[in-house]
Order: sequence, then structure tokens, then C-alpha cells
Amino acid sequence: MVVIFRLGSAIAVPYLNTEVVNAWMDSNAVNGNFLEYLNTITGGALSQATIFSLSITPYINASIIMQLLTYALPPLERLRDEGEEGRKKLNKITGYVALALSVVLGVGYYMILRRMTGVTDNDGNLLGDALKYADGGYGIYAAIVIIVTFVAGASFVVWMGNRISDKGIGNGVSMLLFAGIAARFPVDAGKLIGYTIDEPAKYLWVTLGYLVFIIFEFAFIVFMNEAERRIPIQYAKRVVGRKQYGGQKTHIPMKVMMSGVMPIIFAMSFMALPQTIQLFKENPHDGSFYAKFCDFFSTRSLGYAAIYFVLIIAFNYFYVSIQYNPVEIANNLRQSNGGIPGIRPGKPTADYIQRVLSKISLVGAIFLGIIAVIPIFFSMADEKLNHMSMGGTTILIAVSVALETTRTLESQLMMRHHKGFLS
Repeated sequence: MVVIFRLGSAIAVPYLNTEVVNAWMDSNAVNGNFLEYLNTITGGALSQATIFSLSITPYINASIIMQLLTYALPPLERLRDEGEEGRKKLNKITGYVALALSVVLGVGYYMILRRMTGVTDNDGNLLGDALKYADGGYGIYAAIVIIVTFVAGASFVVWMGNRISDKGIGNGVSMLLFAGIAARFPVDAGKLIGYTIDEPAKYLWVTLGYLVFIIFEFAFIVFMNEAERRIPIQYAKRVVGRKQYGGQKTHIPMKVMMSGVMPIIFAMSFMALPQTIQLFKENPHDGSFYAKFCDFFSTRSLGYAAIYFVLIIAFNYFYVSIQYNPVEIANNLRQSNGGIPGIRPGKPTADYIQRVLSKISLVGAIFLGIIAVIPIFFSMADEKLNHMSMGGTTILIAVSVALETTRTLESQLMMRHHKGFLS
């Protein structure tokens, strides 16, 4: 399935000039903006105008929307609590939402393609328009074929992800996401090598420093991804007949990175709104309010980095608050005759869990903010590093998926080699 995914990421969509699309993306998907993020998670398929250009983006957005609606709509909340059958129904609804989003994204991408006119390459040569038959008799037919191809490609990618989940190891959609991100790493390595060959006096040390930083970032992400705060739990002893139950000690693990990469995606989507609107409008006039507004939300400004950092912290608290309910945890502990040593059951226990949750959420949010704004400062330091997709967010996603897949593989191996009760 991964091989098919990579092959589909190299097959171009009919009626499109891939050279024009690639040149336009090289000049617009930069500085770690949302367009570059979409291009990275698709493994470069978006910039190549291939049949898997949308990749799993509609499914990821649909999953986020359904996860938020599960806490807001009572019918979806009841489906979540029904167990396996409820989960299957939620997955089916998520698939329909992903299909609708793929149509919307396909139409939006086609509208952006129509604006790719008069594009030039790095040498200034005119490449033409992105649509080969934009003004001819095939205009409507070409539009339908392009949009349907995008939607079909996104649906096929989701189908492959589900098949990997059913018959493979780990989450199939995450595996395809990892494959798309990993496919960009050799491209970035080639760019660094090319910069070093062209300007060895400057980029030799830049390349070595960048590689050392990437290794350190990998180690730091792994450490933070595995870090957790353990709240001790003591269960009361009770006697039933001649047997004594309870009395054991355990803990509640609270991971520092319990929200994952979701706060970054939320903040990035919010900050990408001005840039997205700019894609559908004419370039603003110099000195106008709209031009100043676009410059303020440019990914190479300190104001953008500051607002981005604050939004990540806010969205991290929001995402943790909808996932964990300290009152419910305290009630479950009291019903099972458990409690935190030194803390009274009921509201004091809920308040204590809330305080711990707030502290570790702040640590996780600051970590996510630092990881997310690092590529912005790299682009400020050197303009050629704008096109490097090995940023903090992509590495964070890749490491998280790799760790989760490794844990799933280890559990499968333990089940396979378990001797059972008869040996």
C-alpha cells in the first residue's frame, strides 16, 4: 500500500502543466506556511499536481471536526460511548465528511490552479499557464476531470489507510502520513548538499550545524513524547467473605504531550486564513491597509511568530480540556474506593488533578510552541532555508508515528511469542 501511495504521488492529473504548478509552489509554499505544510504531508504531491495531491488532508480535517463535534453534539457523544458498534458508525460518518471536504478542497485547488498564469522559472523563462485547456472548448470538461481526479485520489488514499489498519500494523492513515513526510527528507538533504557544493565556504558549516540541530531535535521530541507525570493512587482494603481485596498502589499517567500535534494544526489553520484569502485575490497595492495586513501575517515576521506561539498555547489548553475531565476522574476513583494519598476524595481530588493538568499542559504547550516557531527563525536567518520541509512540525509528526508503530509492533511480537497456560 505504501508503494502504491508513492506511485500515485508521481502520476500527474490530466490537463495540467506540472512545470507551472511546481514553479508556482516553489515561490509560494515557503517560510513554513500552511501551503508548505500541506505540500509536505502529501510528500510533495501537491506541488507536482498528481492524483494524490489532496492525500489524507481531507480525512485528517474530518477526523478533527468529528472529534470536536463528539464533545459538542449529544448524538455523537452517545455513539462514542456505545463501544465497537458506535466507533464503526463514527468512522462511517467521518468518511462521508472527508468526502465532502475533498470536494471542497478539490474545487478550491482548481480555483488556485486557474490563477497560475504567467509563471516563470528560476531563470525568468515564461512557462505559461497551469491549465492546458483553460480557454479552449475543453474548459468545463477539464475542470470536471481535474476535480473528480483529486476527489477520487483522496478517497483511494483513505481506503488504503483503512486497509492497512485492518490487516497491517498500527494506524494506516498515520503510516501514509509518515510515508509522505519521509519522502521529503531526501529532497531536503539534496538541497543542503547542493547549497554546500555551490557555496562551500558558507553552507558547509550551515549544513553541519543544521544536521546536528536535527539530531538534537529528534532526541528532544522523543524525550518529551515519552515524558509523563504519574499521580499515585492508593486503593482501600475491603474484606469480602474470607478474602481481602484492594490495598494495591498504582498511578494515573498523564503525558506531557497528551494533545500531540493538534494545537499546531489548529493554530496553523487560523494563521493561514489571511494567506489563503490572498491566494484568491489580486496582489495588494503597496502602502494599502491590505498590504500591511498581509505583511504582518507574513511567516517571516516576528509578529506572526509571537501570535503563532500564543495560539499554540491556547489551543493546547483547549484540546486538553475537552479530552480530560478531572471531575469525572475523581468520581471514578471514589466509586472504585481509590484515592490520592493526602488528598480528600471528591472536589479536592478534582482540584488537585486540575492543577497538575494545568502545569503539565503549560510545559507541553511551550514545547510545541518552540518546535513550531523554529522554522520561522531559520527562514529569517537564511532565505534559502525557506524551502526546507524538515521543520519542527513535520519531524514531530514523523517521530510520533514512528514511536506509535514501534509500540504496536512490540505488542504484536509479545502476543505472538506468548506461551499461554498449557506450557
